[in-house]
Amino acid sequence: MIESVEKLLILQERDLRIGHVEGELSGIGPQEQTSRAAAAAAQAEVDQAKGRLRQIETSRAALELEVKAKKELIVKYCQQQFLTRKNEEYRALAHQIELCKEAIFKTEDQEIELMEQAEATQQEIVRKTRALEETRKRVGEQLAQLGARDQALKAELAGLQANRKELAAAVGEGARSRYERLVRSKGDKVVVGVEHGVCGGCHMRLPPQLLVECQAEKDIVTCSNCGRIVYYTTDMDLAFVD
Repeated sequence: MIESVEKLLILQERDLRIGHVEGELSGIGPQEQTSRAAAAAAQAEVDQAKGRLRQIETSRAALELEVKAKKELIVKYCQQQFLTRKNEEYRALAHQIELCKEAIFKTEDQEIELMEQAEATQQEIVRKTRALEETRKRVGEQLAQLGARDQALKAELAGLQANRKELAAAVGEGARSRYERLVRSKGDKVVVGVEHGVCGGCHMRLPPQLLVECQAEKDIVTCSNCGRIVYYTTDMDLAFVD
């Protein structure tokens, strides 16, 4: 293998590692957002349950006021019964008293139902609060791990980039320029081996003459199909070449 291609392969390996590290770094932010979203969702469930409990308690308080008002009316109607001497008024007041008692009975049934709902909601709050605490603990651990990973990757990336400058400087300007143009256009491996007469990049069969040039290892050779830099491998297979 000619020296320039060998150096380009080393440079390419460094670029691929840099790309991998940058990819990992770019994924940390979304992972952190996902973790925080899980904690926020757990908190929202607790808040919603507490909100329902407040609504239930407000409804119960309103029903208690209704019962109190009906009981006060009963006292008032009873006093009026005591004072009236007309049978018709007495019966009318008795009817109103019965209506108030029926209303109280129905309202107290609603209160009992709300009490049951309140008890169930309180239990739900306990369960969801416990789940929230567990989620917060898990998220805290995840964020700590992601933070540590972020710092480690940034340190590694800085070292790789510094090393990359050294490796790039060691490659001839012409070969480096050709390589970097290919990287911009292809965005993946641009220095590839030839295996069984096929380009390792586009996987198209190469002309016999190009294979011979590859095996000669005298100059940089590029694939006639995709333009990638190709180099000789032991599996190149020149059996069909005259």
